[in-house]
Amino acid sequence: MPRASAAEQRRRSSLRRSLAAALLLPALASGFALQALGGRPGEQMFHEVISALSARGIDSISDAQLYEKAARGLLVQIGDPYAELFSPEQLAQFSRETLRNSYGGVGMQITTVRDTALVTRVFEGSPAARAGVRPGDRVIGAAGENVTGQPVDQVTRRLLGEPGTTVAVDYHRPGVGTIHHEFTRERIRYPSVAYAVMLEPGIGYVPLEGFNDSSGEEVLRALVSLRKSGAHAFVLDLRGNGGGSLEQAIRISDLFLRPGQSILRAEFRNAPTENVLARTEPVVPDAPLVVLTDENAASASEIVAGALQDHDRAVIIGETTFGKGLVQDIFRLDGGWALKLTTGRWYTPSGRTIQRPRRMTPQGRLVEVPTDSVADRPVFRSDAGRVVYGGGGITPDLHVDADTLAGAERALAVVLGARAGDFNSAVQEMAVDRAPGLGEGFRATPEWRADLYRRLEKRGVKVSLPAWNAGAALIDRIIEDRVSGYAFGDAAAFRRGIARDAQLQAALRVLRGAATQTEALSRVPTGVRAQPTGA
Repeated sequence: MPRASAAEQRRRSSLRRSLAAALLLPALASGFALQALGGRPGEQMFHEVISALSARGIDSISDAQLYEKAARGLLVQIGDPYAELFSPEQLAQFSRETLRNSYGGVGMQITTVRDTALVTRVFEGSPAARAGVRPGDRVIGAAGENVTGQPVDQVTRRLLGEPGTTVAVDYHRPGVGTIHHEFTRERIRYPSVAYAVMLEPGIGYVPLEGFNDSSGEEVLRALVSLRKSGAHAFVLDLRGNGGGSLEQAIRISDLFLRPGQSILRAEFRNAPTENVLARTEPVVPDAPLVVLTDENAASASEIVAGALQDHDRAVIIGETTFGKGLVQDIFRLDGGWALKLTTGRWYTPSGRTIQRPRRMTPQGRLVEVPTDSVADRPVFRSDAGRVVYGGGGITPDLHVDADTLAGAERALAVVLGARAGDFNSAVQEMAVDRAPGLGEGFRATPEWRADLYRRLEKRGVKVSLPAWNAGAALIDRIIEDRVSGYAFGDAAAFRRGIARDAQLQAALRVLRGAATQTEALSRVPTGVRAQPTGA
């Protein structure tokens, strides 16, 4: 049972490994075994330190804890910002919430509103959906215990479990009262493609939220469905998609490329170089395609965008991507533990590495390392001879900023961004209260805006009233999007924002009337092609 979120067939056996949001290639390895003492000075020193801490340290700590802390400390010191040690519980959470792979549960997302677990999403076809659970229901009891006031993580743990096992849940529905239901847990899959819609006649839209173990099949189904609805051009939206399964990134690239075309090359230490080629006939071989990117599109998203850009198979529109060109293996250890470690580097078909150097701060933040001047970044060529850039992410063919806020709105966004958690909680709470009884054409009102302001004040979020009123248009949009998504679903919320989505509007201008990918590429205005951004 996942907590609420903010916003692939299988290829070669040698590459059947999963990626995290940072591009992971999971592999199996045996557990660590302590070597006998008496050999190397460093090894002797390490065990002497462990022995002294165990026997003489002022605070009592078990040997198992000492070795765990030593292992975690080692990973901090080696300079690999993506290295991580997972306990069995952390590994399960990582697979469920970061990789967004399937899990055993009842099929609903929850978040905390007023100290109660609130259902915000119910997965289609899940036990929760069949039982009639709705967004807005409040989980008050699980597995025989009152969970009101418990952190969402604790409620989640009670709802998760092996498929086939049962869990009793009590939930309260406004206007109805308390409902009791005995759920049989099943294997639940996160949707990678929550919806697919026609933007206008002939142009289909596929938003890809992540790369989990079913993403390729979901994108395939979306493309086929949109084509049956009359789509002859497509937008693949990778904005905000931090990555996931390499296998699925390959599968999705394969839906658009022709057999024999390169998807990526991966180089490893003490292992053969992997050259991955498209193998199946494309589903939409000639349909004009735009891929939308932003600074949060990373790893697996960059594999897809880079492959399609290098082969002139898509127009990349938006902002330069995150720049994650490293490969991490996950090594399984004894006792259900696992080690994530950077083991290689991947390159686009033209030979580009798009890695942007970063390091981990002592506070656990990933920050960029200053790099050479933008002008020094290497230039590569696509199949058709177009210039594409190496280093620092995938540079779009057409740069369009997502941020189109006016001065007052921008200033208000900065203030609210400093208390984003409190702001999001207040908006969510308001959506729960305002959504019942609304029609899809509703509009935010000054009363709603004042209501949200009061909720923020109660949380200690200080915004001057003049600044709040000056940014009224921004607040209204946020309220409408959140309430619409909560009341009518993600597709309804998306449709409300199409007209003000500058990147999506640019995609429509490129695709309207384009019969081929070459024609779509020719519509990128001269002189506004993106230049690589500096660090």
